[in-house]
Amino acid sequence: MKSILLQPTVLNSEFPDTADASRASRAALPKRSSLTRRDFLKTTALTSGGLVIGFTLPMGNKMANAQQPPKANTAPNAFLRIAKDGAVTVQVKHLEFGQGVMTSLPMLVAEELDCDWTKIRAELAPANPAYAHVNFGMQMTGGSSSVNNSWMQMRTVGATARAMLVSAAAKQWKVTPEQCRTENGFVIGPAKQRAPFGALAEAANKLPVPDIVMLKDAKNFKIIGKPTRRVDAPAKVNGTAQFGIDITAKTVPNLHVAVIKRPPAFGATVKKFNADKVNGIPGVTHVVQIANGVAVVAKTFWAAKTGCDALVVEWNMEDASKASTVDMRQSYRELAAKPGLPSERVSNGDALKAAAKTVNAEFEVPYLAHAPMEPLNCTVRFSQDGDKPGCEIWSGTQFQTVDQGAAARVAGLKPEQVKINTMIAGGGFGRRANLASDYIVEAVEIAKQAKVPVKTIWTREDDIKGGYYRSMFVHRVSVGLDSADKIAGWNHTIVGQSIMIGSPFEGFAVKNGIDSTSTEGVTDTPYEIPNMNVTLHTTKTGVPVLWWRSVGHTHTAFVMESMMDDLAKAAGKDPVEFRRGYLAKQPRVLNVLNTAAEKSGWGSALPAGRARGVAVHESFGSVCAHVAEVSVEKGQIKVHRVTSAFDCGLAVNPLTIKAQVESAVVFGLSAALYGNITLKDGVVEQSNFHDYPVLRMGEMPTISVHIMETGAALPTGVGEPGTPPIAPAVANAVFALTGKRLRTMPFNLDEAAKAV
Repeated sequence: MKSILLQPTVLNSEFPDTADASRASRAALPKRSSLTRRDFLKTTALTSGGLVIGFTLPMGNKMANAQQPPKANTAPNAFLRIAKDGAVTVQVKHLEFGQGVMTSLPMLVAEELDCDWTKIRAELAPANPAYAHVNFGMQMTGGSSSVNNSWMQMRTVGATARAMLVSAAAKQWKVTPEQCRTENGFVIGPAKQRAPFGALAEAANKLPVPDIVMLKDAKNFKIIGKPTRRVDAPAKVNGTAQFGIDITAKTVPNLHVAVIKRPPAFGATVKKFNADKVNGIPGVTHVVQIANGVAVVAKTFWAAKTGCDALVVEWNMEDASKASTVDMRQSYRELAAKPGLPSERVSNGDALKAAAKTVNAEFEVPYLAHAPMEPLNCTVRFSQDGDKPGCEIWSGTQFQTVDQGAAARVAGLKPEQVKINTMIAGGGFGRRANLASDYIVEAVEIAKQAKVPVKTIWTREDDIKGGYYRSMFVHRVSVGLDSADKIAGWNHTIVGQSIMIGSPFEGFAVKNGIDSTSTEGVTDTPYEIPNMNVTLHTTKTGVPVLWWRSVGHTHTAFVMESMMDDLAKAAGKDPVEFRRGYLAKQPRVLNVLNTAAEKSGWGSALPAGRARGVAVHESFGSVCAHVAEVSVEKGQIKVHRVTSAFDCGLAVNPLTIKAQVESAVVFGLSAALYGNITLKDGVVEQSNFHDYPVLRMGEMPTISVHIMETGAALPTGVGEPGTPPIAPAVANAVFALTGKRLRTMPFNLDEAAKAV
C-alpha cells in the first residue's frame, strides 16, 4: 500500500462513535416533516432563474451499490443551484467550523457534475428538515460523519444535475443524451457542439428529475482525492467571512448586545437582583431575568459587560452543586478498586491468578472545557408579518434541528416559524451540539423579553466556567503476562459520568447500564486480547458533561496505549513489535502502525536527550498512529516532531485531511500538557486562557501526515480520530526517555510514576 506525504502546516466533531444512532435514536428525535418542492423553494427563496436540484435520500441508507443510488425524485430540496452565468452554488447542510466541509462537500457535487471548479460557490444551509443527516435523521454536524453521510447524497445531486443538463442540450440539438458528454462546465455534442451549463440551466430546470443516475467509477475521479484549496479560506483571510459573532446592525437593524450574569455554581438560581448601579451606565437599555441568570442588554458589548459587572445578584444556593474534584478523585479511586457493572467485553476475570507477571496501573483524566476560539453567541430577532409571528436566528450551531425546536418552545412558536441562519463558527468541538440548546434558548429568552433584536455573547469566562465538559475518569487496569510474556488476562475498571443517560441517545448508547461512550476504545480494541474483563461505574456529580472531540476515545486511547507500552517493557520487547503481535487479525491497523513507525525512523538514532513514543488507535471508522519525538527541558516536556499515519478510507480532500490531523494534534497536546478543569465547592476554578492554557505557536511540533492509499470505496471519519493517540504517544516517549510513567493528565513530571 502507498501513502501520500503531506508536510507541516497548522488547525474538527465530537459525537458518539456509533453508526447505530441512525436507527435507535430516530424515535426520540424530532420527526422529519413532509416537504413539497414548491414549499421548500418558497421558504428558501431559491426560485430565481437557473437549475435548482436536490432531494433527500432515505435515512440510514447503507449505500451498498455505489453505482446505483436510490431514486432521486423524493422530497426535493435545493442542494444545488446553477445560475445563468454558470455559477454553481452548493448548499452545505453541515456546519463549517474549521473542518473544511464547505470545500469537501462541493467537491462531491462537482465531481459528478463535471463543472468548472472555479465557478463553485458554497453556502451553509439554513435549518430545514430537508438537510437532515442521512443516518441520524436530524440536521446536525458531529461524529466525524459529514463527508461519510453525504458521500452518496451529494454525488447523486451532482449526477442528477448533469443528467438534466445533458438532456436539455440533447433536446436542443435533436440528438440523444447518449451522444453527448460533459467536460469542465460544458455539454459537448456529437458534432462537437458546446453549450455552457449556465445557458442550459433554465431549460434543464423544466425537465423531469430522473429516477436513476449512474455515478462515476473511482478510477475516473478528477476532483475527489486531489488536494484542493479551501473555498472559504480567502474570506477568512481578508476578514469578510461572517461568523456568528460578526453579526452587526448592518445585518440586523437596531441590534442590541446582551451579557449574562450567571450562577456561581451549577444548580444555583436567582433569588433577587438589584440593577440600581446598572441603570445609569450609558448604552444600557434593559435588565431582564432569565432561567439561568440575569441579562444586561445594551447598545454595545462593552456597555453590556460593564453593566453585567455592576449588577448585584443574590443567589439561591440551596440546590447548587457542592462538587469538589479533590473529593471526587478520592471517591473515584475507591470505586475503581471494586468491579463495576460488566460491559459486553467480559470473560475470565480470574485469568490473572495464573499469570507469571502482573502489571497494575491507575490512570486519571480531568474535566476538560471545549474552549473554542469563538465563544458561544446567538443573535435573535422577532418579527410580525401581519398575523404571522416569526423568529429569526443567526448562530453557528451543530444541532440545527434540536436548536430550532428549542427556540420554538421558548418563543411560543412552531418550529417552521423559526428560521436559523447557519453561520460559520470559530470551532466547537462538541460544545455547539448540546441537547439543552443552552446558548440558543438564553438568546431567545432575552430577545423575547427585551422586544428588540439581541446578540447574546458568552464571554471567555462564561464559556470556560459555564459548562459543558468532557467527563472526569479514573481507570484501574491489571494485566497478566504468562511465562512466554504473552497477555494472559486483562482486568479493567472505568469510573466516570455518562454523557448519554437521560438524553435522546440513551436508547442506543446505553445497554444494561453501560454507556458505550464511556467504554469505547477499550471494549472494541483492535488488539486480540484474551480474557479481557471490563467493568464500569457510572457516577452522578451535578457537573454538566457533554461529548468532546473524539468522545470516549479521549481517555480510553490514553489508557490502552500507555498500558501496551508498560506491557512491552515488562515483556522486554520493542513497543512497536509488541503491538504487532496483537494485530495479526487487524491488517488495517497494523498497516497504519507500520507506516508511522517507518516514516518516523523508528529505531534509528536520535540527538541526545530525545526519545520517541508510539500510539495507534481506531475511532470513527478510521485509524491513526502518531510517533512523537520529545525531550525534557527545564522540567518541561517539549514535543519536537510528530509523524502521523492516517487511514480514513477514501480520501476526498488530502489538504483538509492533513489540516484536521494537525488540528487534532494541537487539540490533543493542549489537553495532555495543560487541560484541567477543577471545581471547589461547586465552583469552576478556571476562567480564561491564563489558567486554562492551549498550545502556543512556539510550542507547535513539526508534523508530517501520511495519508494511506488503500483503495477503499468509502470515506470514513477525519475530524476526531487524530486526537486520541497523541497524548499516549507523548507519554510513551517520556517513558522511553526518563523511565517515568505519566498516568495522570495533564502531564506532570514531578508526579509521574516510576517505570514498571
